[in-house]
Amino acid sequence: MSLTENLLRPLSSARPLVTHYDDAAGTRVELSVATLTNWAAKTANWLVQEHDVEPGTPVSVALPAHWQTAGVLLGAWWCGARVVASPDGAAVAFVPPSGSGASSGAEVVAAVSLDPMGRDLRDDVPPGMVDFVADARLHGDDFYGSPVPGDTPCLGDSTVDEVLTSSRERAASLGLGPESRVLSTLDWTVPDGILAGFVTVLAAGASLVQVTSPDPNLLVRHRESERTTTDL
Repeated sequence: MSLTENLLRPLSSARPLVTHYDDAAGTRVELSVATLTNWAAKTANWLVQEHDVEPGTPVSVALPAHWQTAGVLLGAWWCGARVVASPDGAAVAFVPPSGSGASSGAEVVAAVSLDPMGRDLRDDVPPGMVDFVADARLHGDDFYGSPVPGDTPCLGDSTVDEVLTSSRERAASLGLGPESRVLSTLDWTVPDGILAGFVTVLAAGASLVQVTSPDPNLLVRHRESERTTTDL
C-alpha cells in the first residue's frame, strides 16, 4: 500500500486536514480529507498518464510548505514516486513559478501556481515549464493505480515502510493523536522537513495548521482561532 493510502484511508473524509495560512499574502485556505484526496488523485493521474511515473521513479519537489504542495506530495506517493530534492534525473521537477526552468536537469519542469484559490498560471507560464494546475485539473478525482510495495523508496532514501515507522514513532514522542491540531511553521525541505512537518502529523491522524511566511504577531491569533494543541 502506498504512503498516501496509509496516511489518508483511516481518516474521515469530511474532517479538516490541512489549514494553510500565508501571513505575507493574508490568506487562509482549509482543505478537508476529501478535497485534498481529490487533488492528490489528480496529481497521481497526471504523473502516471502524462509522464509514465511508476513506483520508484524520482520526482523532485522544491516547493514551500503550502496546501498545493500537500496535494503534490500525496499524489506523487500515491503512484509510488520517490520524492527527492535534486531535479537531476527526475521525471518531473515541481517548482514555484519563479523557480528554475528547463535547465534544471529534470525531464519535465512543472510550475505550481501556489495560488490560494487553486487558480492556474494562465498566460504567465515561465519558458520551459508546464502549468501543473492547469494540466492536472483535467484528470480524474479518483486514482486506481498499481499496488505500491512497502519497500519502494518514497522520500529521499527511505522506503514507504521506513517513513511510516519513523513518522509514527515521532508522532508518539510528541504525544500527537487524532484529536491534535498542530500549528507548524516548519519548512518542507526534502526529506527532513517533509517528514517532521507534514508526514508525522498525518501519520498521527491529526490536523495540520501550516503557516507560511509566519508573522510572529499573528501566531498567537492563529493558535487561538484554530484551537491548536501543539506547535512545531
